[in-house]
Amino acid sequence: MGKISPVSIKYIVHAKLDLTGVAERPDIIGAVFGQTEGLLGNELELRELQKSGRIGRIDVNLQSSAGKTTGEILLPSAMGKTETAIVGAALETIERVGPCDAKIKVTKIEDVRVAKRNFVLERAKELLNAMMTDAPDSQAFTQMLTQGMREAEISEYGADKLPAGPDIDSSDEIIIVEGRADVVNMLRYGIRNVIAMKGAKPTDTVIDLTKKKMTTLFVDGDRGGDLIIRNLAGLTDLDFVAKAPDGKEVEELQQKEILKALRLKVPWEQAKTDLKITNGSSSGTVSVTETVSRETPREERGSFRERPREERDSSRYESAPRNLKPLKAMSDEVMGTRGAYILDENLNVLGKVPVKELDSTLEDLDGVYAVVMDGEVTNDIAKAADEKGVRYLIAKASTARPLRAKILTPDKL
Repeated sequence: MGKISPVSIKYIVHAKLDLTGVAERPDIIGAVFGQTEGLLGNELELRELQKSGRIGRIDVNLQSSAGKTTGEILLPSAMGKTETAIVGAALETIERVGPCDAKIKVTKIEDVRVAKRNFVLERAKELLNAMMTDAPDSQAFTQMLTQGMREAEISEYGADKLPAGPDIDSSDEIIIVEGRADVVNMLRYGIRNVIAMKGAKPTDTVIDLTKKKMTTLFVDGDRGGDLIIRNLAGLTDLDFVAKAPDGKEVEELQQKEILKALRLKVPWEQAKTDLKITNGSSSGTVSVTETVSRETPREERGSFRERPREERDSSRYESAPRNLKPLKAMSDEVMGTRGAYILDENLNVLGKVPVKELDSTLEDLDGVYAVVMDGEVTNDIAKAADEKGVRYLIAKASTARPLRAKILTPDKL
């Protein structure tokens, strides 16, 4: 007996079957072929149609309950609409299946090609959407290419391997920024005489460059930028200071903003005056940096820093407890920012830095009395605080136990 290819199926006839007794699948198939034989003539004889592949394998789904059988007959067809409809109508002429009375009703003739077309349409939408999502527009493609070229221009300069542009040696003027991302952004807009400090404290490489070239310090427009200016006071021979707009970082500036900030740069002495820095410290506060700058020649400052820890910190830890209630408002302010305020002994804000940079910042600073932070005190932060003699860490949680610094939660203030 011939078989119909699933690829050739055009229609499926769905017919509902109700029997007054119990019958099995062979009984139903036998009744379909037997009771339609000779009904439609030789051209539409079901056995001949199946042999030629124009009618597929007839499928029957049955359920028997309470002495009766119900189910569905599925008849696949590769013929046209008219012939298929005639064959479907012929099924309804079957009145008996074995000893049982039978009632067959065609419920629908399904066009398989409609289902395929719907599938093709939905799948095409998915594929087209994927193509539109994955393919960058011309502007994005250009930015990706430019970004790759600029990053390829970054080199490692000096013994400290600082990120720098290709013109750092050939140019008489240089720009010092905070990190690698700042260098990448400057290169993106063609500014090639730029170098990064990689930290809040200048390295020997940066210090040597400031002695040889005209130098502009370009910092972020936040308290962290002010903190870097304070930290460099007395340690480097800078010429100018430029700041990003308030609340913005150098790495996120557009070309117009960068050029405007550089045009508005101010002399180094004026920048220190604006921040009330006198020989490396803010007014009203005497830090280790200020003491070194005022009293010790630059070539002798290293010996001052090598004094024993106990000598540097004894007066602080022997002092009477302080009233820290004013820090409650500051703690409320910093919550949700993932930042940390760094305070001196007079509870003046020295600067604000991200919590993730707090341990490295503390390592580069002296004269820190307290830290108010949004986050938990980690082992690295606790270690840096102990080494620098920080008295109080105000944080909502801690996973470390500092040896000297005292941890207070905001509700204890």
